[in-house]
Amino acid sequence: ILMHHFATSFEQVTHRLTNLQRPGNEGVPFHFLKTDIAGNVSKRFSLSGIHIPRHGGSCPRWNVYIAFLNPGRIHPQISKMPDGRTYFCIARAFEKGVEKHGMPKSFVSIGLGCDIQYAKELTYSEGMDLQNKKLETPIGVSCRICPREDCQQRAFPPIDKELKLDISYRGTSPYVTI
Repeated sequence: ILMHHFATSFEQVTHRLTNLQRPGNEGVPFHFLKTDIAGNVSKRFSLSGIHIPRHGGSCPRWNVYIAFLNPGRIHPQISKMPDGRTYFCIARAFEKGVEKHGMPKSFVSIGLGCDIQYAKELTYSEGMDLQNKKLETPIGVSCRICPREDCQQRAFPPIDKELKLDISYRGTSPYVTI
């Protein structure tokens, strides 16, 4: 609605929402993330308290990456961090730049979210049971510092512990403990 009303892009609207913090008239404290499909973070703001890595390697379970599977759609997610904090997030991927003949299309994804306590103020949470623990997606900041040993999408081993891996095991990730 805001995109059409102000004739602007999804990125511009979501970026602006993170800046609505006038003293005495604060808006929802959002976080914002812009990334490419390789995980390179080009913009990030966090007023919600969520930790966003400075460089690539963010959690692949985060909806900002899942959005690449269906560009143009809004992907809502209830994200549960290892520290117990829960966030309501939306993400949308879209084609960026000019397509060149013979080259693959280029996409970016924008993520916007807030602490779960503010989720009811957002249109995209309508119809979701925000108290239903089964709807929570366990995510982390990045694989290297994530304590979730059972994650099927772990891309790197954690830096703080040694995993006991079975090289003959063929799972979804070589870093999943058995």
